[in-house]
Order: sequence, then structure tokens, then C-alpha cells
Amino acid sequence: MRFTSIATMIIATLAAGSALGGARQDAKVLMSPDPTGLKIEGDWGFCDAIITGDTVYLSGVVAGVRDGETDLRVAYTRAFERMGEVLKNAEVSWDDVVDITSFHTDLTTQMPAIAAVKKNYIKPPGVDSGTRNLTQPHVIGSTT
Repeated sequence: MRFTSIATMIIATLAAGSALGGARQDAKVLMSPDPTGLKIEGDWGFCDAIITGDTVYLSGVVAGVRDGETDLRVAYTRAFERMGEVLKNAEVSWDDVVDITSFHTDLTTQMPAIAAVKKNYIKPPGVDSGTRNLTQPHVIGSTT
């Protein structure tokens, strides 16, 4: 009897899970329109964004300084412009953005720069969080 009850519970759980699983299956996946970006996404197994229902989930965009750059705002502007391209491809705008999560290697030096850039895209108030757990020296942040 105990086996039957456990088997029934497993079947009921699987049935409920498959009913909820449709949201991911019905999602629209947006891949990079750029051939180089598309190759990276394919090789690494991610996409620009996933649209499910009326919600758009963007993949992370890395903000990194390039050789010779000293102003972090340039790197953050590049990242926000890239996110803007993805939003446009998803047929939404910055006005639709509710939450941004960003990760940093040095909050003291990087938060003023990202805050200066972010206000050009997101009107306050906004939701943002940060951490110091990124370790690659050329990467200054990652924003989603």
C-alpha cells in the first residue's frame, strides 16, 4: 500500500509539473543577430533573452574595459547599449524594465560610474544589487 501511495504521489507531481512546464516550452528565445555573438551563444548554451508571457528575461551583459580605456562609464555605456538592443529585439523598451541585478569586483569605484550611466536609461527608483565576487581583472561588472 505504501508503494502505491508513493507511486501515486510521483505521478501526480509529474502531471502537475508538466502542466506548469508549458510556460518554458511556449517561450520565445531571442538569439544574437550578430554572427559572432550567435556563435558564442551557441557554443556556451545561452541566448540574448527569453520571452514568456509578458515577461522578458535578459541574459547577463558583461561590462569590460578595453585596452586604453580608463573611464568605467564608457564600458557601462557599452553594456547598457547592448541591453537596449536586446530590449528592442524583444519589442520592449527601458520603460518596461522593472529590475536590474548587477555584479561588481569593486563596489567603491564601480558604483558611481554605473549609477551615472544607469540614470540615462532607467528612471528612478530602480532595483539594483551588487557583489564583489567577480574575479577576472578586465571585467568590471556584469548586468542583467
